[in-house]
Amino acid sequence: MKFFDEALIEVEAGDGGNGAVSFRREKYVPRGGPDGGDGGRGGSIWAVADRNVNTLIDYRYARIHRAQSGESGHGADRYGRGAPDITLRMPVGTVITDADTGEPIVDLDRDGARALIAQGGRGGLGNIHFKSSVNRAPRQSTPGEPGERRRLKLELKVLADVGLLGMPNAGKSTLIRAISAARPKVADYPFTTLAPQLGVVRVDAGKSFVVADIPGLIEGASQGAGLGHRFLRHLQRTRLLLHVIDLAPLDPDSNPVADARAIVRELAEFDPALHAKPRWLVLNKLDLVPADERDGRVAAFLRGYRWKGPWFAVSAIDGGGCTALIGAVQAWLDAHPAKRRKAP
Repeated sequence: MKFFDEALIEVEAGDGGNGAVSFRREKYVPRGGPDGGDGGRGGSIWAVADRNVNTLIDYRYARIHRAQSGESGHGADRYGRGAPDITLRMPVGTVITDADTGEPIVDLDRDGARALIAQGGRGGLGNIHFKSSVNRAPRQSTPGEPGERRRLKLELKVLADVGLLGMPNAGKSTLIRAISAARPKVADYPFTTLAPQLGVVRVDAGKSFVVADIPGLIEGASQGAGLGHRFLRHLQRTRLLLHVIDLAPLDPDSNPVADARAIVRELAEFDPALHAKPRWLVLNKLDLVPADERDGRVAAFLRGYRWKGPWFAVSAIDGGGCTALIGAVQAWLDAHPAKRRKAP
């Protein structure tokens, strides 16, 4: 299934039914009085997070969602029937905003989260409500209220504990294959990852975490260059970032230190909060460096980059160093539990 993480839809709740103007007319019952019932309520539209839905593809092709209007009132004190509500099932992590005003409506950040996105109109009043001692035969009624109509933007932000970022062909896809059961495409050319990939990393029988891999970033991504800028939002919910560095780039003129600094600048320009997240370095592709040069290559990078935070040297292609990495990540996640969000 093709991955879609954005959609623009229109929702139209149902109008309320009109109130009725009616009078009781029965044999031997003169002046029976008003008996017009109220109109029924229009159908509302709800959004529900469903963990069995993984993409917004359904909303790229079904853009307009309308609920039915309520039934008008009848005589003999009969009220109109209310219209059924509509439920739109969306992936967990979907953020809904008003497309016209930019106002955030709801963040469906947990399975089963439910939110009203278009309110159905109330039914109108029948003439039974307008009778009084001075108005024995009222001919007033009120129309049903119109249902709410909105243009909504849907934006999916995947839920993951750890996010991978780095330049194209840094080995992120190989790393996620090495530490989880995810099987993204791997090749010796850049931009093999075209959509976010999620993998579950099982540390032992009782512990695991979710890692997200996004397409590689290039300089200028926050202004629209390359592919990664479209998917940086998928790292906004993560608690820890793993910055994957290629220590053996194919291009002899490539500078890993400059590339790493470019990635950090892109994070800051895209979202300062994302830039402020805890970030570790993963120095990858040690298998392509001669054994007697590895320590020197790692030391030279750390010295040039002036990095004093956590770092790990790995060879994702054969799993070298990955066990220590995932053990440290799990320990950090245990020590920094996710904040529980309030239900919408």
